[in-house]
Amino acid sequence: MNLEQIEQRGMVLLGCGKMGSAMLRGWLADGLSTQAVSVLDPFPSAWLNECGVRVNQELPTNPALVLIAVKPQMMGDALPQMQALGNGDSVFLSVAAGVTLANFSSVLGPKTPIIRAMPNTPAAVGAGITALIGNAETTPDHLDMAEALLRAVGQVVRLDNEDQMDAVTGVSGSGPAYVFHMIEALAAAGQAQGLGADLAMQLAKATVAGAGQLAAASEETPSELRVNVTSPNGTTQAGLEVLMDEKHGLGPLMSKTVAAATARSKELANG
Repeated sequence: MNLEQIEQRGMVLLGCGKMGSAMLRGWLADGLSTQAVSVLDPFPSAWLNECGVRVNQELPTNPALVLIAVKPQMMGDALPQMQALGNGDSVFLSVAAGVTLANFSSVLGPKTPIIRAMPNTPAAVGAGITALIGNAETTPDHLDMAEALLRAVGQVVRLDNEDQMDAVTGVSGSGPAYVFHMIEALAAAGQAQGLGADLAMQLAKATVAGAGQLAAASEETPSELRVNVTSPNGTTQAGLEVLMDEKHGLGPLMSKTVAAATARSKELANG
């Protein structure tokens, strides 16, 4: 299966909120025909209604792919609408947090090819990262198609088993919020040292964004990059001595943060 089949058979988006819209924008920008896309969404945005795709109309009878992008709490009402497409040739791709492959199979049927993916919000600017895992009914071609679609909004990694998805959720799924809060905290710290609010926020945003780009582009590890900018007995070392404190620094705090998010992901998956 390849992307040509999506053009020929069509694709369905069940839900098209922020994440679904981010993906759809990426696909349309990459040349996907608007006529190949059907969307079911009770509250379509103005952009969705105007971008040329089919919204809340009759669905194709055998779409190549069904993207499930509704919130987990809405899944119980939304997913049964797709039962007629289960146990067939349509591949289901879910980006809903905390809903397992087994949950989907119980509704859609045991022969349904289902891929579970965890993207993150930087997908909205084409800078996301998505982890995916398929059930026993998915083929390498199915996974290749899903990866090709998801690459439109950033990087893609494949998992060895579904149990890893909870940790992925704790790191990259929830991680952007941790970074946003770090920007807030860095700006507030700058204000406390005498900077104006707007200037402190501009410095904090640019610093985090720039450091992230450098880390992503560099062949050196983040540890090496950190050492490179840390002069002995200099200002950076003074700051890092606080940040890298073994008991109260960022390391143990981040460990607790990711563990809490991972545990919550497991709770959601277990109902």
